[in-house]
Amino acid sequence: MKKLIIINGPNINLLGKRETHIYGDLSFTDFFASISEKYSNVKLEHFQSNIEGELIDKLQEVGYSYDGIILNAAAYTHTSVGIGDAIKAIDTPVVEVHISNTFSREDFRHQSYISPNAKGIVIGFGLQSYELAIQSFLED
Repeated sequence: MKKLIIINGPNINLLGKRETHIYGDLSFTDFFASISEKYSNVKLEHFQSNIEGELIDKLQEVGYSYDGIILNAAAYTHTSVGIGDAIKAIDTPVVEVHISNTFSREDFRHQSYISPNAKGIVIGFGLQSYELAIQSFLED
């Protein structure tokens, strides 16, 4: 059984409440419950923090023992050299995920410190972006 973790960065805990025209009206908790049921053949976990250092700590904690990491670092994608370096340092492959199409948004969202070290990137398919990332690990 594959062991995957979804790691979410700042403000993802507000899904379903914030900017629903961009992110939709489903909470991540409800979404996670549905994908956990759908992918019952996967040991699926999730972690969320608004704090950059906690995200780095979690990457280091799981980065040598899991089969895959699905990372939505949210705004830290565009600002955190530290998260990019943590991904470079670990063995577990990382798929970068974004709910919205970051390239259709503000210019600063076009830069990612995660992409150069990611196995792949899924951008702009709403919450389905997470499912596409899960599927990428199941095809390995």
